[in-house]
Amino acid sequence: MNRIAAAAQTIASARLGRMPLLPLDADIAPRDEAEGYRIQTALADLLSPDFGALVGYKIGCTSAVMQQYLAIPHPCGGRVFAKGVHQSGASLHHKDFVRVGVECEIAARLARDLAPSTAPFTADVVAQAVEAYLPAIEIVDDRYVDWQTLGAPTLVADDFFAAGCVLGKPVARSVAPDLLDVVGRAVVNGDEAGRGSGADVLGHPHHALAWLANRLAAAGQGLRAGQIVLTGSLVKTLWLGAGDEVAMDLSGLGTVTVDFRG
Repeated sequence: MNRIAAAAQTIASARLGRMPLLPLDADIAPRDEAEGYRIQTALADLLSPDFGALVGYKIGCTSAVMQQYLAIPHPCGGRVFAKGVHQSGASLHHKDFVRVGVECEIAARLARDLAPSTAPFTADVVAQAVEAYLPAIEIVDDRYVDWQTLGAPTLVADDFFAAGCVLGKPVARSVAPDLLDVVGRAVVNGDEAGRGSGADVLGHPHHALAWLANRLAAAGQGLRAGQIVLTGSLVKTLWLGAGDEVAMDLSGLGTVTVDFRG
């Protein structure tokens, strides 16, 4: 087994067993983020029998608040699988996660493919590929013994904390507000716990979407019509306890809710 496959197998075993991931052995740990993404691709094949088909992507570290929190000064991507996607009002089990957290996001659903052959992509180009925007809660999982010691390449290899999402009702791009003006409020158990705007996401969520499309294209991969992209959190990650109720209100896009029962 080569080192990419061995790293993917180690991560998959921890993830499927809901066991905190230790630092990878030096002989298989990714040496850079490019290698981390190669492991991520191999990992997807190991997870899909349990987690379902690939249905989209998440982008982390697209806002200053998250870059400062994670001490990573640039975006990082991960994958979203079918069984991790829930509709607003979902009730999930807190015990199904190692340490569950939530983030307030603007999601985009694509109307057409963004194939690698048509790269490079700009914010304006990817905007034309968007069918609709959705208010979204990204579900993240701190499934690590100590994420601060792992480094970005290993976090990327393991889909950068991704554990799924909860989606509200779609708003067609043709009638959606200017995303720069969208204000997101994160509310936990009735109390506001964070606030941000679409302008906080790399200056505009379309910049984040273009970043992802270009990163995938560089690896010979593309985005597909119908896929969902979570463009990055407007607020700092909120870590939850059993029984917590969460609402994310995104002005002009709507509200999305979830609770985490014991």
